[in-house]
Amino acid sequence: MGISGGAAIPGEVIRAFEEKFPGVVILEGYGLSETASTTTFNVSAEQRKVLSIGKPIWGVEVRVVDEQDKPLPPGSENIGEIVIRGHNVMKGYYGNLAATAEAFRGGWFHTGDLAYADKDGYLFVVDRKKDMLIRGGYNVYPREIEEVLFGHPAVAEAAVVGKADPKLGEEILAFVVPKPGAEADPDDIMAYCRERLAAYKYPREVRIAEDLPKGPTGKILKRELRPE
Repeated sequence: MGISGGAAIPGEVIRAFEEKFPGVVILEGYGLSETASTTTFNVSAEQRKVLSIGKPIWGVEVRVVDEQDKPLPPGSENIGEIVIRGHNVMKGYYGNLAATAEAFRGGWFHTGDLAYADKDGYLFVVDRKKDMLIRGGYNVYPREIEEVLFGHPAVAEAAVVGKADPKLGEEILAFVVPKPGAEADPDDIMAYCRERLAAYKYPREVRIAEDLPKGPTGKILKRELRPE
């Protein structure tokens, strides 16, 4: 088996990996430094759901809550923040009582990650709360757009961020790294997304890059991509 964590793994990457290595199944999990790394997991190949981070591990409680910290019912339309309670959660941020109090509102650790649960209790991360865009009053989740971009035959890596727009508040900007030897045309990529996403979701600008800025663990640093 293969185990994935640290950042959301695109469905296209899972498909391509398992096609290249028959018999190896990728199981995705989720956690944070503040939760001693692991919080949820897909425990087996038989029970996994692709794009899900699985269910809470033993001794850990996980909820999806709204802006008033009230639990949300299952369903992809009920997106809220992941909150966690359990023996794996830290005691607090050293020397920062204010940050600790904010993170532990109501006795639950607030992760800043947005997700929904399905009827079977599997959790699906939608995006980081701070990465969500608001375009013309509509919530836009970059990960959904990135999933589509990864499906384009010329795209090796992709990242979506917002840029200031005087009319809509934010506009959608995509950065794309082409696959070796592939020709990535911005207009073609935008058309590809337009066919597969709602009108308010597809990127209005695509920039081709040689690489994307990453941190020590390989996560894409979106803050370095956002225009000033």
